[in-house]
Amino acid sequence: MTKWAEVSVHTTQEAIEAVANILHEAGASGVVIEDAEDLKRLAWQKQAEAEQYLVELNPEDYPKEGVILKAYFPMNSFLGETIEEIKTALNNLLLHDINLGRGTVTMTEVYEEDWAHAWKKYYKPARISDKITITPTWEDYQPQTEEEQVIELDPGMAFGTGTHPTTILCIRALEKYVRQGDRVIDVGCGSGVLSIAAVKLGAGQVLALDIDELAVKVTRENVKLNGVANQVQVKQNNLLDHINQEADVIVANILAEVILRFVKEAYALLRHGGYFITSGIISQKKEAVQEALVSHGFTIVETVFMEDWVAMIAKKE
Repeated sequence: MTKWAEVSVHTTQEAIEAVANILHEAGASGVVIEDAEDLKRLAWQKQAEAEQYLVELNPEDYPKEGVILKAYFPMNSFLGETIEEIKTALNNLLLHDINLGRGTVTMTEVYEEDWAHAWKKYYKPARISDKITITPTWEDYQPQTEEEQVIELDPGMAFGTGTHPTTILCIRALEKYVRQGDRVIDVGCGSGVLSIAAVKLGAGQVLALDIDELAVKVTRENVKLNGVANQVQVKQNNLLDHINQEADVIVANILAEVILRFVKEAYALLRHGGYFITSGIISQKKEAVQEALVSHGFTIVETVFMEDWVAMIAKKE
């Protein structure tokens, strides 16, 4: 029976993406995100829409505050060095003004069977928007209405489950602004969930970009799984560097600091009347992103919030 090391990092919502990236780069074979806000969100959504989530979450499995990211590594002679590298990388985040919260790192041993059960039990079908439901591949989920579009994901290679607030904000924006036949660019595609959603919502062609080789691999697997490989081109690329393909919609679910780096390129690539959907923005960074968008010629048409996260939809008039 194979043993794994479960490395837990207790942090904040703001740091989720950055900490997850550190764990991926350290060689994690899977990541679980236990967010205290999920329990509150689930309670609210159950009141608002009974079928929103088809899962009962156990409060005892969640932290009382903040977020715990659990990553899984093989038990070998390099484990000690790996954990030290993770700790060093976490400390380096402080140089970028990312609030780590407690920032504690702990390790426990688990067997492979326990690990598989541990992360799969949290991942059930979730109604993300009016038209989009995300379900894991191992769940037998059938659409409840004719309009409902189902995205199947296998998060075994990490990158989350598609139910983080920033992803939800992006999918809802895509649902509102993508028109039939649109060309879409997904910057920092991660698992490819936004690229898949764009096609399901009517986009004709999508260019999915990520600098991370693992993200490119996972996106390719997920677009095939969802039958949209012919409409989604996946490419390893740094943001919009050297991209010359025009788009009707550009979507980016990345940290605010990263969004600021390619606003000019996004404006240049968008057709007139096109939309730039940005998410992954914490409330403290909202003004900086807004100023950058406006200064490069965009008009802010909508700003939406979920918990401490912000999404902006900007238009190239």
